[in-house]
Amino acid sequence: MSTIESKFQTNPPLKIQKVFLGAQICLRILVTASTLAATWIIITSKQSTQIIGMTFDVRYSYSTAFKFFALANAIVCVFSVLSLILVLLLRHQCSNPANYFFLFLHDLFMVSLVLAGCAAATAIGYVGRYGNSHSGWSPICDHFGNFCKRVTNSVIFSYLAVLFLLMLTIMSVSKSRQIMV
Repeated sequence: MSTIESKFQTNPPLKIQKVFLGAQICLRILVTASTLAATWIIITSKQSTQIIGMTFDVRYSYSTAFKFFALANAIVCVFSVLSLILVLLLRHQCSNPANYFFLFLHDLFMVSLVLAGCAAATAIGYVGRYGNSHSGWSPICDHFGNFCKRVTNSVIFSYLAVLFLLMLTIMSVSKSRQIMV
């Protein structure tokens, strides 16, 4: 029995911690990059077109949902950079499960914030693309195609950030549950 246990303990925990830390750093960089891209794309999205001799323009700041989406992504980007710096500074103390509990709370809040922004932008984007006949809203994407494509790309980057943050949340909770053991 002791020989079987010794075979399973050949993987040093230090190597597992380094892989875990590397994955966490990589995911935090990906979150930062995707939220930065989503923020930049939505903020720089604007288009003007002429319809029946009148010039109409559209930009993200005309919609409160798009403003919230841009702000949520910007906040998550900044806090992801801060958490990346914190993880890098405390990498020698990262074996403490209590640190992972605080990272879990941070990541959970960040995934909730960016998901709320994505939901708001997706709802307004759907109305922009397909309209709402019950409310009398016409679709605008047939007139402002470039703007709609940029907003769609921004929302895709933001949903990628949700996926990366969800993975970070799962990683942090799996490490923080060792507090109870």
